[in-house]
Amino acid sequence: MTEKKIITVIGATGRQGGGLVRAVLADREGEFTVRAVTRHPEGEAAQELKRLGVDDIVQADMDDPASLAPAFEHAYGAFLVTNFWEHLSAEREKAQAQALAQAASHAGIQHAVWSTLEDTRECIPLDDDRMPTLQEHYKVPHFDAKAEADHYFTEEAVPTTFLRATFYWENLFGAFAPQRGPDGAFQLTYPMGGSRLSGIAVDDIGRTALSILRRGADLIAATISIAGEHLKVADMAAALSLSLDEPVRYRPLSPDEWRAQGFPGADESGNMFQFYAECEHRFTAARDLVAVRDLNPALQDFATWLAGHHGRLLTAWT
Repeated sequence: MTEKKIITVIGATGRQGGGLVRAVLADREGEFTVRAVTRHPEGEAAQELKRLGVDDIVQADMDDPASLAPAFEHAYGAFLVTNFWEHLSAEREKAQAQALAQAASHAGIQHAVWSTLEDTRECIPLDDDRMPTLQEHYKVPHFDAKAEADHYFTEEAVPTTFLRATFYWENLFGAFAPQRGPDGAFQLTYPMGGSRLSGIAVDDIGRTALSILRRGADLIAATISIAGEHLKVADMAAALSLSLDEPVRYRPLSPDEWRAQGFPGADESGNMFQFYAECEHRFTAARDLVAVRDLNPALQDFATWLAGHHGRLLTAWT
């Protein structure tokens, strides 16, 4: 039996990395095996990976570059992702990306998939007062920092595919879940106006990343932008109403109203939604759903994702 190629998965206990772990585990006859990287190998999330069948779990921390070397040793490929929302610092996210690029380069990784995003300043320049500038240099820091970090992989000569995802539908279980209004009905209160929001299931990010790794050299240096569907928030609310069999209404806020809520990350997420809305055509055009489905034939649209998560929605919201 041919020995399987190791894919080092950064953020294996998170959403995107976890999606790839599940995709590789489901592909039992495939050519890859997973090395899951986490800061907390004894934590519950890592133990769940063990229960799923991951045998290779390595401790490393992107804020400690020296700790990364064992995570990449003898690996063929890598899935690389950072988590801005954990610390809300663009500069820290860039430093983490640089550490990943250097570690992948030193280990001789043959194919890395770097989870990145657009530079929003190409659509809304820094001096454009439609939205505030954040952290001195950015419009949407968690987008712009990843885009700025792309060059680390090029400079370190890491054979890289640049994967651009979008809003996770799983956010409906967490930070962007609907809330009950004064009349008791659920409300989605995003600052999107009538623009379409590109969304995707985290499992589809994982399946697409696996397909990219399978295709190997053909996609090195390519930028691949993905989504499952482009949907107006009012239409998302209507689909949720059908799924839950109770009203879910869309209550659009202005970006300024959203930012004025003042919770941690309100400015960041307000700018993000404003970018999605005001740069809708540019953003959605980059995500050709036919091309994405060619990479991932199991790609879910919103209705399919809802059908698969009906029970969890009922539990989470009601």
